[in-house]
Order: sequence, then C-alpha cells, then structure tokens
Amino acid sequence: MAFELPKLGYAYDALEPHIDARTMEIHHSKHHQGYTNKLNDAIKGTDEEGKTIENILINLDMDNKAVRNNGGGFYNHSLFWTVMNPDNKGRLSGDLKDAIETKYKSFDAFKNEFSKAAATQFGSGWAWLCVKKGGDIDICSTPNQDNPLMPGVGCGGTPILGIDVWEHAYYLNYQNRRPDYIDAFFNVINWNEVERRYAAESK
Repeated sequence: MAFELPKLGYAYDALEPHIDARTMEIHHSKHHQGYTNKLNDAIKGTDEEGKTIENILINLDMDNKAVRNNGGGFYNHSLFWTVMNPDNKGRLSGDLKDAIETKYKSFDAFKNEFSKAAATQFGSGWAWLCVKKGGDIDICSTPNQDNPLMPGVGCGGTPILGIDVWEHAYYLNYQNRRPDYIDAFFNVINWNEVERRYAAESK
C-alpha cells in the first residue's frame, strides 16, 4: 500500500503567530506531498514496497539517495506535525521531564542545547531529541532529510522531537533569523505527544 500524506490535526493558521499559515500550507501540501510522491515512486516494485517507513529507514542502503532523501522527508515531516500543538496544552512532565533534568540539569539547559543543535546545523537539516532503550536521551542534528533511524546517522535511538531547519520551514516569516524561529517553536511543542513517544520508545 502506498504511503499517503498524513492529515494535520489542526488548521494551517492554528500555529500563528509562531508559524504562519502560508508557510504551513506550502510546507505540508507541497513539500511533504512531494516527498510522499517521490518515496512511492522510489520503492514501487522493490522489496521496500509494503514495509513501514521505520523499517525502511532502519535497514536503509545509504547509497540509495531516492529512498534516503524522500523516505527521510516523509518520516521527518510526519513526526514534525504531531509534535506541535496549536493549543499549547500539556507541559513537560513525568518520566521525560525527569530524564531531561537528569541529563541536562534543567529545562533551560536542555532548551539551550537543543536550540544550539538546530541553530548550528549548517545549511538544511533537522535537530532531534532521541531516546534509546532504557530511557537515555540525546540531542543531535542531521543534514538534509537524514534522521537518527538511519544507519550510522546522528545520535542513534528513536527521534521523539524534531525541528525542521530547512529555510522552507521558516523563511517567509523569519527570513534569515533562524534563532527566532527556533525560539518560537518552543511555544508550540506538544509535550503530551513527546512524552507519549518517550514512554513508547524507552521500554
């Protein structure tokens, strides 16, 4: 069964003023749709057809640029939409809060480290919070549409929070002010979803 563009759980303008409606519409309906279409084309008639996106990426041949770029683009954006919340409901809590405070000493220190990873990723890419079995967490960044599920990429483990720092994610509203976009992102993080992912992937 072919991959399909996931629907958003909110309207394109729901994240304003932090992320504007026009950026969301183009990002979702054009960029993510493009990755979805090209991924389906790349795996059609191959052994990857019918597998989950996670299984495809974990076992990826990194020299297969079509699947690497478009499979990463499909997965990364699918996660990205869910870890944002227009109502800004839910605060960092529970086991994830404990893990962050154990590793980074405070939420502010974690925010600074995550923001630095996003701000210093040269060119296009992503910054991630990942979890490994047992609950250990790590922050890293990856270029282009790579992600930590891929062999030998990033910090390993499973991404539970990611921020897109390709210019198409923020340029209409923030131009070259990537740090301002990163700071705004923290106003719309869906911590309930990030905590759910942490609980599921840390076991």
